[in-house]
Amino acid sequence: MFMLGHLLQGLAMVVNMVLTLYMWVLIINALLSWVNPDPRNPIVQFLYSATWPVLYQIRQRIPVVYGGIDVSPLVAMLAVYLLRHFLVASLSTVANRLIMM
Repeated sequence: MFMLGHLLQGLAMVVNMVLTLYMWVLIINALLSWVNPDPRNPIVQFLYSATWPVLYQIRQRIPVVYGGIDVSPLVAMLAVYLLRHFLVASLSTVANRLIMM
């Protein structure tokens, strides 16, 4: 059980890092929407391709345009934040209980 606990702790840290990185990608994408970036830029293409599937699903399910402002990145950031705190905390708790056994 000791090794499984440490494996779950490592998994929790990796999930936390990935979700934090995705949060930053969403923030940068939202900031880029205020300017008119070159769509041929590889960084801009990466940001759009990384965020488009999530933002598209949110836009399909929830009316997120209020007064001409698209708040789907905000909804996605809240979802990532909740995932980070729920999933990472749950994995860490299970890992700590397995280590203490």
